[in-house]
Amino acid sequence: MARVQATVRTFDPRTRSGTLFLDDGTPVGFGGEALDAGPLRTLRPGQRVTIRLRGDVVTAITHPGFSLPEEPPEESEDG
Repeated sequence: MARVQATVRTFDPRTRSGTLFLDDGTPVGFGGEALDAGPLRTLRPGQRVTIRLRGDVVTAITHPGFSLPEEPPEESEDG
């Protein structure tokens, strides 16, 4: 799990999904659940954000001045 800075590349307010550029230029996609995990409800291209990555999945998005919410524990395959 990593906390990193990124820049909003695209955002679709209808689906609440989009893409971000990591600071190294790598694009990553996100879904509405990443917004649901933080306090932001909308994004605009060029906006700086702090994100939490689990592998290559964005699990939370917030404003750089805000703390990321606690992450729920990973679900095990046993249930």
